[in-house]
Amino acid sequence: MKSFRDKRRDNRPPAKGGSGEARPHETRGTARPDARPRGRLEAKAEDRSGPKTAPRILARRDGILPTEHLPVILEVAPNADYALLDSGAGQKLEQYGPYRIVRPEGQAIWQKALPAKDWERADAIFTGDTDEEGIGRWRFPKTPLGETWPMKHDGIDYLGRFTSFRHVGVFPEQASHWDHMAGLILAAKRPVKVLNLFGYTGLASLVAARAGAEVTHVDASKKAIGWARENQEMAGLGGKPIRWIVDDAVKFAEREERRGSRYDIILFDPPAYGRGPKGEVWQLFEDLPDLTDLCRAILTPKPLAVVLTAYSIRASFFAIHALMRDTFAGMGGTVESGELIIREKSAGRALSTSLFSRWVV
Repeated sequence: MKSFRDKRRDNRPPAKGGSGEARPHETRGTARPDARPRGRLEAKAEDRSGPKTAPRILARRDGILPTEHLPVILEVAPNADYALLDSGAGQKLEQYGPYRIVRPEGQAIWQKALPAKDWERADAIFTGDTDEEGIGRWRFPKTPLGETWPMKHDGIDYLGRFTSFRHVGVFPEQASHWDHMAGLILAAKRPVKVLNLFGYTGLASLVAARAGAEVTHVDASKKAIGWARENQEMAGLGGKPIRWIVDDAVKFAEREERRGSRYDIILFDPPAYGRGPKGEVWQLFEDLPDLTDLCRAILTPKPLAVVLTAYSIRASFFAIHALMRDTFAGMGGTVESGELIIREKSAGRALSTSLFSRWVV
């Protein structure tokens, strides 16, 4: 799920090439001492005094590469909570709960299948792009709508929200990853710790917590964390062990490595470009190898999975597939990579939204 952020990557025009629209990430994601109460927002990061981390030295790892499975196409079909009704001519028509919404979609280079009258029934239409101040425009052809409205995913209540950068707080194509993760947690039959980096508005964290995991959710945007906390309460999961952390994701992972904190499942969904809360600059192709290596370093001795999703980049999934296989050399398991797609209701076309690669035991 995505966030409203002060300086998001979605305030920039979506990158040309690659899959899907840009996702809003300020960049990088908070640390909390383990002794603090779970579920409580840590508005300020922990004391970061002390020696700075030396630059990470990367070298190709010895060991047999994980087996590979590709291409893998993970598909989300229309359901009662969400449906891609139609797409084409650079737009998409979606049903989010009670509302029919029209938004830009650069991947939809084909023609619309539904007649104009179906598109004209939209409750909300995003017009224009966002500028550097995040000022977008929603038009409400029927009745002016409030900023938020109730939504559901697989029985989990959360808030949809009309943001100034065209997003509405959920990325439904991620449901394939959420279902897969919940299955791993339930099948483990033991305590499972999940780290959700660049966690946005928290649906993945709520799915993991509902399945029984202890979750650490990291995002650089305080506003996104606030929205995620709202979603936790709305979902009735306030008693679940979720740490909500406002921090740069890379710096948080580095501290977790130093203090010996470990996780069974790690999700990371970094932006193509972004800035952290203290001006840290993130460039995907320069910084992703370091972060992927860090994710390996903070796994438990019996890990379950590491899931990487990449939006709006000039790359093939083969690039991140090779990175993941190299990173997890010697650990066994399988790396499966491909694309996340949403199946259109009108003509059955597949709308590709993002690339992914996941290592599973």
